[in-house]
Amino acid sequence: MAKTSSSPLTAILVGAGQRSTIYASYSEKHPEALRIVGVVEPDVERRRLAAERFGIDEAHCFDSVEQLTALPRIAEAAINGTMDELHVQTTIPLLEAGYDVLLEKPIGVTEEEVLHLQRKAEEHGRTVMICHVLRYAPFYTAIQRRIADGELGEIINIQTSEHVSYHHMAVSFIRGKWGSVAKCKSSMLMAKCCHDLDLITWLNGSAQPTSVSSYGSLMQFRADKAPEGAGTRCLTDCKIEASCPYSAKKNYIDQGRWGFYVWNNYHLGATMSLEEKLESLRTDNPYGRCVWHCDNDVVDHQSVIIEFDNGSTASHNMIGATAKPCRIIHIIGTKGEIQGVMEDGHFVVRHFNPVQGQEYTEEHVTLDPGGDGHGGGDLRLAEDFVLTLRGDEASASSTTLDQSITGHLIGFAAERSRLEGRMVRL
Repeated sequence: MAKTSSSPLTAILVGAGQRSTIYASYSEKHPEALRIVGVVEPDVERRRLAAERFGIDEAHCFDSVEQLTALPRIAEAAINGTMDELHVQTTIPLLEAGYDVLLEKPIGVTEEEVLHLQRKAEEHGRTVMICHVLRYAPFYTAIQRRIADGELGEIINIQTSEHVSYHHMAVSFIRGKWGSVAKCKSSMLMAKCCHDLDLITWLNGSAQPTSVSSYGSLMQFRADKAPEGAGTRCLTDCKIEASCPYSAKKNYIDQGRWGFYVWNNYHLGATMSLEEKLESLRTDNPYGRCVWHCDNDVVDHQSVIIEFDNGSTASHNMIGATAKPCRIIHIIGTKGEIQGVMEDGHFVVRHFNPVQGQEYTEEHVTLDPGGDGHGGGDLRLAEDFVLTLRGDEASASSTTLDQSITGHLIGFAAERSRLEGRMVRL
């Protein structure tokens, strides 16, 4: 199919979950640029709801990638939002069938399968872009431009932190899909912070990582740390639910948070009554469980230290269950530094100023992230995917597979370091 700017790029949803439908929503705002023409989804209701939302013909609704790829190609691209352990095994058949792919992060769950996917993409001459959406957030693109323009000189050190809020930690990494490596096959670091490791490699230019060390553990959310009176489910046998910040009722009903995880197909418009929600949390809904009595095994805090081949260093701290969610960055170069918090919408640029009575200058830079998620990066990524497949020049934020692997290799090495108690050389 010709890739021209006069006709929209056609794409198929593979996995009609919350993330893939966010990227696909670009087609609703820009139908002249992107059109969703198919869906692969094993959940019957989710498949039907996705087809209704995007106006997909029933003949282009499939319950597996194998069913899709058995037919001649029906679109130019696929948006793959399956779970982490399915990313590579579902993407390779798409590449073999001639589809370019926008792939949710992490790329895969092992170093070996990530590199295997890279070889397959090269073999079939297909484009795979990874959903490292933070590269497209105005906060980080503005910082990258400052570095590329030489304002900081040579980079010496990059410090990043991600503070995962108490309610996000509970819904995703304790009660939810990414709470157990045994189940989802991804570590906490790769499921949550491969964005941050990618940013470090991107902002450090051509420097390549040479060694990684990491420390972390599951410190809080274990049965032996449960407060007195905690039960197994918030709304059945818990004596402290009324005062507990992790109460399922408080967070998912009273506050209305995280509906797209807690209530089945909520992100596609499915509804439940209040009593149905309460009964769900009382009985079989995994999000109604006590955070100290779940089957989670991922860390709730982790620190990573990286050395690069040019002598620069970097560190990343992930702290789960904080009061305020935020991503913090501090970059120090030979000529100045940049410091900021993404969620605050601004950063500070400092330069030396040895004038009498002064020490440094400060420039405050304010950004407007826009309305979509990840600091405004979600739909900008979808736009760049469309433009890339149309043949436009790649943006400075480009997240093609080759450009996205290094951060993943750091993440896999960091987890080996943490588990084996040693420095890992790359």
